[in-house]
Parts: sequence; structure tokens; C-alpha cells
Amino acid sequence: MTKPQASPPCTAATPPTPSPRRRGRPPKSQADPDEGNRRRPLIEAAARLFRAKGFEGTSTRDIAAAAGMRSGSPFYHFDSKNALLYVVVQEGMAFAAQSQKDALARLPEGASPREQLRSLVRQHFEVLHGPHADFIPVMLYEWRSLSSAQRQDIAATKDAYEACWAPVLEALHRQGALKADPATARLFILGALNWSVQWFNPRGVHSLDALTDQALALFLGDVP
Repeated sequence: MTKPQASPPCTAATPPTPSPRRRGRPPKSQADPDEGNRRRPLIEAAARLFRAKGFEGTSTRDIAAAAGMRSGSPFYHFDSKNALLYVVVQEGMAFAAQSQKDALARLPEGASPREQLRSLVRQHFEVLHGPHADFIPVMLYEWRSLSSAQRQDIAATKDAYEACWAPVLEALHRQGALKADPATARLFILGALNWSVQWFNPRGVHSLDALTDQALALFLGDVP
């Protein structure tokens, strides 16, 4: 049997640099919340709305209202709606990268390639459907709304995230457990997992663990 490979050395993404503040913003009134502490709710509200209504269908007024802020307040933190989208996608990929690194670190020493793949699949489902589930779907479906420079920056983190799957799939291929070419299999697998954001119902018959079992049954022929 092929000796199991160690978990790939994934690294966490660097947190996004705060966008420069726009000059000439309206002065706060006593009724305003402390805008300096509202960046996090603003990003989370934007992620929810971008996922639910799309980037084009969401206004800064919508985002401000969802975050409990005045309509012009988002510009205290971001120069534009596009800048806010960029940070949403950055944070989504940073969370996914750190989550993947943590999942692989929790595996026991000498974990088999099959066990490693299960960990990667389960973690990816957590990113797509867990508590931070709005961020990655926004990246998947609003990629073209980013500028070319923004896409290039995000692609570096995305490529590093996906690269962690390569040694696991290559080991499974050498064992004969994975029949497809590993590089092509990675594209098929991630594409299939990502598409689950269109149909997975968290109140349905499958938990994320059960969904992971079904995915492994499909990719490797495991019996769930």
C-alpha cells in the first residue's frame, strides 16, 4: 500500500487591509451608532444581501439599513460598493483557507489519503453551508463584478486553497482508489461541492456529515 502522505502545508490568507476612508463624509449625529465599530456588521450585511439579491440588485442603502446604519454610512469604511464586495470575497477566502488549515491540522498523524479527502470535503461543506455561508457563494456568483486586479489578488488565495487537494488526490490515484486524472478530478470535485449551494437544504434529510459520506461514495465508491 502506498504510504499515506502528510497533510499539505496550507497557510492562512492575510486579512484584508482596511480601505481608506472617504473624505467629506457627513458628520455623525447623536442618534448614529458608533460607526467606527460597525465595519464587521456592515461586511456581514453586505455578504447576506449580495448572496440573496446579487451585487447589482443590492444598493448601499440596502446594506446600510441591514446593518442598522444611515444610508451614507458605508462610505465611512469603503469608497464604493465594489470595494465592499472585494472585502467580502477577501474575507470569505481568508476564512476558507484558515478553516482548511485547521481541519487538516486536526487529523491524526499518518492519516490516510482517504481520511484526508474526507476532512477536506467536510470542511468545504462547512464553508459553504455553515455559520459563514454567505461569503464563498458571493465569490462564486459575483466573480465577474470584481475588477481584473481584484480577481488577480483573490486568485492567489483561491489557488493556494485548491492546491491543498492535489497531493491527497494524487495519493488516492496511486492507490487506485481514484480512477480519474487527479488534476481533472479536483476540478470536478470542487465544482460538484460548490454547486450544492444551489440545492442543499440544511433542514432536509442530510446533515453535512451525511452529505460528506455521499460525496465520498460518489468520488471514491465508498459505501456510506
